[in-house]
Amino acid sequence: MIRATKEFEGTENTQNTQNTQNTQNTQLREKGTVMKDTTLVIMAAGIGSRFGGGGVKQLTSFGPHGEIIMDYSIYDAIEAGFNKIVFVIRHSMEKDFREIIGDRIAKKIHVEYAFQELEDLPAGYMVPKGRTKPWGTGQAILSCREVVHEPFAVTNADDYYGKDAFRKVHQFLVEAADRKIADDHQDKENVTVNAVGNLPLTDISKQAHYQFCMAGFVLKNTLSDHGGVTRGICRLNEEGVLSEILETKDIIKTKDGAAVYSANASLISLNPESLVSMNFWGFTPDFMDELESGFLHFLDDLDENALKAEYLLPTIADRLLKEKRVDISVLPSSDKWFGVTFREDVPFVRQSILELIKAGLYPERLF
Repeated sequence: MIRATKEFEGTENTQNTQNTQNTQNTQLREKGTVMKDTTLVIMAAGIGSRFGGGGVKQLTSFGPHGEIIMDYSIYDAIEAGFNKIVFVIRHSMEKDFREIIGDRIAKKIHVEYAFQELEDLPAGYMVPKGRTKPWGTGQAILSCREVVHEPFAVTNADDYYGKDAFRKVHQFLVEAADRKIADDHQDKENVTVNAVGNLPLTDISKQAHYQFCMAGFVLKNTLSDHGGVTRGICRLNEEGVLSEILETKDIIKTKDGAAVYSANASLISLNPESLVSMNFWGFTPDFMDELESGFLHFLDDLDENALKAEYLLPTIADRLLKEKRVDISVLPSSDKWFGVTFREDVPFVRQSILELIKAGLYPERLF
């Protein structure tokens, strides 16, 4: 079993934040509603590695007071209603990460840590000789197993997603918690009773059917002026539920919108209004069991790709879709995504942040 390391912030400020949350929950109960626990998991194990960077201390600042992109995502998450942050990092970066980011965020919201390591494998498995590449986003989320027990969202650390996506994903997760309560109640009512021993009979052959979500961004709002990008283009059914993700590489911005080069170097136009995945997911906690069993199958199937194969969330989601074991609601976001795919993107991102501040969407100093 994957073992995640669990860390808690025990500062007075964190306790004050928790006390405030408890007071708010009490007030909501008096009004007939209860605030649901929801967690944002931020995959930050690779942060600071772009452009051959030197780790957390070399992170590029984008805000007027040294804010990094992650600060804006956390601000939006808190505003949307998330009440816990889990940072997925490496043990080697913990000291710097706490100093640069974690400790100040812990003054605003409950913070926990999980650690993604190449050597963190189930009993009986070893790292293939020569392997240095991490195991991927699926293992990153699996490392949170011991600290995430509520509906949770997943984001990259160095992408800006905007407020709309956080609001919609949070609302989905709150409704997912309500559905789980209703389903559990219905299951109890429908239990088949053994006529001899009055014991419930369980159909162990029945596989779980999941209800997840994904923030969808308009393709034209995710392109770079400085080179091709890889995007997961979403195909939806009439109900807005995901049917397929088509990973498409080297998408470039054109005067008509977007395109890719064919094998004979001619341009093939893409619909610039297509929705794409930017690795912003919403999951229920039972997904952890799926990740754990799937990771075992992934490791068992390693062969000539043992040095490079990755256990990735989009691949896992696509498998569940093909097995008809999941409904993934795609929640369209009206916001413009941005991130630093190329070094030349940095000035644009900084200017975009300043424009959002001038528009009143963020204070000049976040935390």
